[in-house]
Amino acid sequence: MLVVVANDLPPAVRGRMKLWFVEPKPNVFVSGIKDSVAITVIDYLYKHCPHHSGIILFRSLPTPPGYEIRTIGATQKSLTSITGLQLVIETLKLQQTQDLVL
Repeated sequence: MLVVVANDLPPAVRGRMKLWFVEPKPNVFVSGIKDSVAITVIDYLYKHCPHHSGIILFRSLPTPPGYEIRTIGATQKSLTSITGLQLVIETLKLQQTQDLVL
């Protein structure tokens, strides 16, 4: 499985992605393609997407931890690695924190 979340894709790339993926939300693509095709798609994205595209790629792997996360350009979410486990950093918004205190 391959999941692609982008800030902004070039129109030609977005149209090409629709050949292999379902787009449940703008610039969010999900597909159950084989590993060899997933690698081809990832290579295509690295070659044809500018730095401002801000892409996060989630690819399933048959070995632990079961997934791999890659990025292209600056993304809205930050990544970290803890003892080899890749994680996406989520932050609470100030409004949510204030609601919890009340």
